[in-house]
Amino acid sequence: MREQRSRLPGRHSLFWKLAFLLVGFCLLMIWLSWYWGRYVETQNAYLTAQARHVLKGYAAEAEQAWRADNQRGIDCWLQEIRRQEKGWVGVIGRDLQSLSSVPLDDSQMQRLTFMRGVDWPMSRRQKTMPWLKIPFPNLPGAGSLVIELPERFKPGRYALVWQLLTSVVTPALFTLLLCVGLYRLLIRPLNQLREQANAWRADRLSNRLSAQMTSRQDELGELNRAFDHMASRLQSTVQIQQQLLCDLSHELRTPLSRLRVACDSEQSLPELRDRLSREVEGMRRLVDDTLHLAWLDAEREKLPDEDIEVLALWDMLVDNACFESCWPSRQLVCDLDSQCWVRGHLNTLAQALENILRNAIRHSPPQGIVRLGGRRDGDDWLLWLEDQGGGVDDSDLERIFAPFIRLDGARPGDGGFGLGLSIARNSLRLQGGDMWAENTAQGLRMIMRLPAREVEATP
Repeated sequence: MREQRSRLPGRHSLFWKLAFLLVGFCLLMIWLSWYWGRYVETQNAYLTAQARHVLKGYAAEAEQAWRADNQRGIDCWLQEIRRQEKGWVGVIGRDLQSLSSVPLDDSQMQRLTFMRGVDWPMSRRQKTMPWLKIPFPNLPGAGSLVIELPERFKPGRYALVWQLLTSVVTPALFTLLLCVGLYRLLIRPLNQLREQANAWRADRLSNRLSAQMTSRQDELGELNRAFDHMASRLQSTVQIQQQLLCDLSHELRTPLSRLRVACDSEQSLPELRDRLSREVEGMRRLVDDTLHLAWLDAEREKLPDEDIEVLALWDMLVDNACFESCWPSRQLVCDLDSQCWVRGHLNTLAQALENILRNAIRHSPPQGIVRLGGRRDGDDWLLWLEDQGGGVDDSDLERIFAPFIRLDGARPGDGGFGLGLSIARNSLRLQGGDMWAENTAQGLRMIMRLPAREVEATP
């Protein structure tokens, strides 16, 4: 039962909009066929108001002739009315006998048993015109007019027009309205998505869908927001890649220029080899770091993670850092204990923390202290690395994470290509974490947020 409920569309799903639209259309067509059908039947089966008025007027004239001169008056009136109407006309009494001087024959008496009232429906299937019985309006018991329905009063003269209107024109109009609703609901959003895709194909990556399209709460709204997000990420990726290529070409000019100068110099062969080796190694590290940063920015899937003990990882990094920088291990302090476990990709986290540590050592004084601390924050661990390098301007706290940014003069020391912090932040974000910087009284604090290890519930 739970699985079936979970598979039902959401409250704002496009399914419900389509269902309500189609159900409403079907109910409207059913109501139209019933109500409009009855109306058309009335128009085609009953006498019009004008025809009923004329026929009742004949009955009033017949009553007036009967009052004026009884049988003779009826005979005179019948002679006059038969000049106007081609069908049979008679006046009968309560006993169904003729009130004129001419008695009814057998066939006429037989037709009297199938008379209709003026308010009755008229069958259009009869080959002969029906006979109508219209009582005298003021003396209904004294007599009635019997008249064969005149041809001009026969209902259903416009039956074909009404049938076309009911069966063809009206359903076509409502179907057109349904198509308009489906177009507004489905086709127009898809056309805008197609225009967006064509804009991408034309390298117009800054194009975005309208707020009306992205604010929809159905599946098309989710698709529109995904398109906009994809366009934003694609534009950002292209800009970053272009910027990286531009910065890389700029950074390579300096070592290439030095190589050119070294080749043209008159240095001894050992000195020249040493110089070339340093420049080639620097370019190799620059290219490797740039390609790594580009890969981190292009990679969107979260890396496979595992439980990592931060203290053990720190001890390994401290050994390497002391070997590279000749710092004693007492200057690299860790305030964490063995209870600090996080979830992440070991190699990527190690490289990120190593870049931060190397950067902190580079910008700290020779006798400075680099300290690693942290605390638990809900389902995450907040880890921070503090140095004593003097910090940076508050306006540069976010700028230092941009590629190839080196704040010359802001902090003592030199070296590096300005890629370490960019690589570290992208690495942490790829693991579901984040990284930012804060100034302290003595230096810079790099703060890292990482998911904590999931603790299994004890039975």
